[in-house]
Amino acid sequence: MHVDIEYCVPCGLRDHAIDLQTALLDEYGRDLDGVRLRPDHGGVFRVAADGETVWDKDEEGSIDVDAIVSRIGE
Repeated sequence: MHVDIEYCVPCGLRDHAIDLQTALLDEYGRDLDGVRLRPDHGGVFRVAADGETVWDKDEEGSIDVDAIVSRIGE
């Protein structure tokens, strides 16, 4: 599985993206083919697994690392 984490640089969401990347690697390790950080702007924080969005801050309203890790495992 490939995971993409798209995050807003000007909003200061890089730390959240790195925390999520670390949590995913800790939880799933070799089961992942890769976790890519994709810097962006406009308040975005979106997580996709194999091209399908599993978390979007605009829809969820916040960033919950534990919930995102759980969704990736579903």
